[in-house]
Amino acid sequence: MLVLITYDVSTISVGGKKRLRKVSKKCLDYGQRVQNSVFECVIDSTQFKQLKYQLEDIINKETDSLRFYNLGNNYKTKVDHVGAKESFDIDDTLII
Repeated sequence: MLVLITYDVSTISVGGKKRLRKVSKKCLDYGQRVQNSVFECVIDSTQFKQLKYQLEDIINKETDSLRFYNLGNNYKTKVDHVGAKESFDIDDTLII
């Protein structure tokens, strides 16, 4: 399933900047960045629960926020991209 994750981490304090980096790195472990604070993750329900728990453990719930949009397995019909920074097809073969 495709899960879109967005976040807003307060960076007023040094701790906030550290949390922002941690959230970003954790999201990179599961998906690809499509905008500054937006990630697309193709994961199963177990991975989603793990990721959500890990992110909730990182943020400060008084000042930061997370949003999870579950687009399901038929996500290709639900995502339309226009403009720069075309992303790669997550399901396509990746050659390194």
